[in-house]
Amino acid sequence: MDTCTVLLILQASLVLSLADGAAPVLRFVAVGDWGGVPNPPFYTARETATAKEIARTVQVLGTDFILSLGDNFYYEGVKSADDKRFQETFEDVFSAASLRKVPWYVLAGNHDHLGNVSAQIAYSSISKRWNFPSPFYRLRFKVPRSNASVAIFMLDTVTLCGNSDDFSSQQPERPRDAAVARTQLSWLKKQLAAAKEDYVLVAGHYPIWSIAEHGPTRCLVKQLLPLLAQHKVTAYLCGHDHNLQYLQDENGIGFVLSGAGNFMDPSKKHMHKVPNGYLRFHHGDSNSMGGFAYVEISPKEMSITYIQASGKSLFKTRLPRRARHARPRGLHPRA
Repeated sequence: MDTCTVLLILQASLVLSLADGAAPVLRFVAVGDWGGVPNPPFYTARETATAKEIARTVQVLGTDFILSLGDNFYYEGVKSADDKRFQETFEDVFSAASLRKVPWYVLAGNHDHLGNVSAQIAYSSISKRWNFPSPFYRLRFKVPRSNASVAIFMLDTVTLCGNSDDFSSQQPERPRDAAVARTQLSWLKKQLAAAKEDYVLVAGHYPIWSIAEHGPTRCLVKQLLPLLAQHKVTAYLCGHDHNLQYLQDENGIGFVLSGAGNFMDPSKKHMHKVPNGYLRFHHGDSNSMGGFAYVEISPKEMSITYIQASGKSLFKTRLPRRARHARPRGLHPRA
């Protein structure tokens, strides 16, 4: 099987015995831009604070996995699969007992692409919890004790759109290899067209919509957003901007931005580039010690809670289960 189309079939099970007993819920943490620093001690105070709160949340509420939304290692990724950054920025920081057996599903960000992404993929064979099988791939889960299903499509938005320069336009201008970009987009189109799951999520590093420093990613607004709408995707998860945001469009698609794992940026410089009414929540307080999104999926709905590193719940919203066998938007039966 082509590694780019690897299908991970996962029967999710709860990590801990939960207070609500046998409730049919799939739970996961979504955190991006947590990648420390390239000089000793190789982590930041925000990264460690966020890691501690993730551990506490997992101990109390449980989780089935963690989604890493890119920029896993600042500022230039890793060099090899035995790079010490894996230990010093990842293993030693997310080391609490409640996290030791929790699987991570990983995608690459723009800073990862300044290093060796293949080395991050290779680290999957070294670490028991690091799962990064291919630059882009599909995950499939069952909500425990139910017939509800969840698909997550993990993308490499850097190979799709190009790398971005934090000091110039901040927009990816074009993919380095147009053929690789086309292959990924073609794969996603086929996967979404065939997806029958009750919840369909797409994850990438770059945001589609963001009011913050980087703003909307033009490439994704043009190429990815129409696919999400056509195939009634539940939500798009991302990082890149160093804050927490939730946006929702007129089609009901949720945009979950969770990029507060290591830095905090209060910028709202692209507020005018996002359609009116989309923004529902933004947290970029420069005094904040970071945060993440905590997602719970039941047979009825998907809830997203934004949690600050201090433990405070900042915002919660819900998205419905997809209509069974619904046709893609814009397609109608013949008379």
